Amino acid sequence: MRVELAKTFTFEAAHHLPHVPPQHKCRRLHGHSYRVEIVVRGEVNPELGWLMDFDAIRQAFEPIRLQLDHYYLNDIPGLENPTSEILARWIWERLAPALPCLYRVSIAETCTSACHYYGEASDDA
Repeated sequence: MRVELAKTFTFEAAHHLPHVPPQHKCRRLHGHSYRVEIVVRGEVNPELGWLMDFDAIRQAFEPIRLQLDHYYLNDIPGLENPTSEILARWIWERLAPALPCLYRVSIAETCTSACHYYGEASDDA
């Protein structure tokens, strides 16, 4: 049986987008209550009855979350232009080694705006 598991996390952070036009509101310093959804996909272990323990997802993501929570994202190497798209890829690159069945990283910076990232291998599919 093939399944997807999703676990949602939150963190607070400030940023600005340095490459947008000077008059754009996102050029100014502002913050978000980010919501991150980590999705893994794979075959259920018939003996255990699950793909993996949800806590394994939490343990894999927690060190990354702590690097982001209550920080100024622009100061973090690799996030100098911290759009949702770049943030999703940045998280993926750090999370994929710990979660080989990683399928999707979603970033929502508001309750109505989100980015879904499926990794570079998915771009060729």
